[in-house]
Amino acid sequence: MDSNPNVPAADRPPSTDSTARGAFDDVLAANTAYQRTFSDPGLPGRAGKGLAVLTCMDSRIDPLGMLGLRPGDAKILRTAGARVTDDVLRSLVLAHHLLGVERVMVIAHTDCGMAKADDETVHDAIRRRTGMDSRSMDFHTIADQKRALEHDVQRVRSSPYLPSMPVVGGVYDVRTGAVLLTVT
Repeated sequence: MDSNPNVPAADRPPSTDSTARGAFDDVLAANTAYQRTFSDPGLPGRAGKGLAVLTCMDSRIDPLGMLGLRPGDAKILRTAGARVTDDVLRSLVLAHHLLGVERVMVIAHTDCGMAKADDETVHDAIRRRTGMDSRSMDFHTIADQKRALEHDVQRVRSSPYLPSMPVVGGVYDVRTGAVLLTVT
């Protein structure tokens, strides 16, 4: 199979290699165990507390736990750096108009990898690693976390599709578990 990263994915033959599936054996086995004790709680698809939380994809963050929430309480969105992208806005509009979301928290965090590099550094790293030019992508790196959070909160607040939506921004401390609201 041709694994040349310079060949567009659409032009590569589909993977017939079982290695890809094998890379997920651990989580699929865990799911099999989970199914044995799973009981459908009958939760509706709506946000029980009318809340949407946008936070970073950082695996140290437990969005429900950090806010004392349970499954079904909130819609959880995650992006690198907790940035409000066009897709986040699309999801929030759907969540508001169809799924009961009436308020939004944007929660960045301490020790965020997106605040440790700029877009050009990320593009260079990808180019060195793969030979591919990724400059058509915007990674939304963070030079100033407070300013980025203010910008992202304002982006939600100014959406014409989310009128009068209460939106706040905060920072989660990955070392203490505290959430400090910095944009109210």
